[in-house]
Amino acid sequence: MAVHAHPDDESSKGAATMARYVADGVEVLVVTCTGGERGSILNPAMDRPEVKENIGKVRNEEMARAREILGVEQRWLGFVDSGFPEGDPLPPLPEGCFALEPLETAAEPLVRAVREFRPHVILTYDENGGYPHPDHVKTHEVSVEAFEAAGDPDRYPGVGGQPWQPLKLYYHMTFNTGRIQALDEAMTAAGLESPYADWRKRAEERPEQWEVTTRISCGEHFETRDKALLAHATQIDPDGFWFAVPLDVQREAWPTEDYHLARSLVDTELPEDDLFAGIREKVSV
Repeated sequence: MAVHAHPDDESSKGAATMARYVADGVEVLVVTCTGGERGSILNPAMDRPEVKENIGKVRNEEMARAREILGVEQRWLGFVDSGFPEGDPLPPLPEGCFALEPLETAAEPLVRAVREFRPHVILTYDENGGYPHPDHVKTHEVSVEAFEAAGDPDRYPGVGGQPWQPLKLYYHMTFNTGRIQALDEAMTAAGLESPYADWRKRAEERPEQWEVTTRISCGEHFETRDKALLAHATQIDPDGFWFAVPLDVQREAWPTEDYHLARSLVDTELPEDDLFAGIREKVSV
């Protein structure tokens, strides 16, 4: 189960990992907390009045295409996008948005999804949300709450279903310093303009809070990831940053997607190369 804040987040974080496991026969569910109704239109070709007027419907349709490309199941939690406040001081968040929901209210439908889907592994964001969007931070909070509560029959008794305890919880480490450095150096070595030069400077100036514990080899699924990204046409400019590094350069320089193992109820040896390490093993008597 991969828990994300908005439609398109599942395609920019961990999409090749999901495609790899789908190809291996693993059932994968993407949970999308909000509809992305307050997201900006980031692709100039889609910045049109009819798209703006129906942005919620458009993003729902984009998500449907992306999940088909990735081969995953997908569930909406039904909360309203909080938007990304900007300014100094920051404006208040809009009433009724996801980030302002009480924790138990926001986590309840995710607890229900965990008990129904019964995942062994959950992917989510770190406590900073990966970046400080209020919906990403809230997604972290509800994911941790659901991981800890779904297996306890005394918690959330009203959601129904049998208690289910996931075994591992991971944080996405998509833009870790090592990956940024490797891609920047690979682009320079190939004589190409790197989109990561400024990112690298910023990354090197701040220490990472979480170490990468788990690297999933999924380079052969980068093309599927990119197709899923392009399905989110309002959010992804096909001539933009996401596609500046050729796939062959990416596969050579950094063919993995990376994670931090935040919780584990099974024994596993770090570093890992499989999200199901410690789960796949069978005990013989």
